[in-house]
Amino acid sequence: MAHLGKSLLFIAITLAVVGISLMFAGKLPFLGKLPGDIVIQKKDFTFYFPLATSLILSALFSLILYLLGRK
Repeated sequence: MAHLGKSLLFIAITLAVVGISLMFAGKLPFLGKLPGDIVIQKKDFTFYFPLATSLILSALFSLILYLLGRK
């Protein structure tokens, strides 16, 4: 049961961190508006694909997890 409790606590903390970061994500002016992000606007249609933002966030999260995983 201790393992299940630790797992639930980890999931709760992860959700809290994601929720807080989503609350403040709109206040970062450059996030989602980088030069490599794709935006296609037509008359009744808008397609948005944040390619550059996704790559930068992926590299950042990979670096953080790499540093946390080192012993």
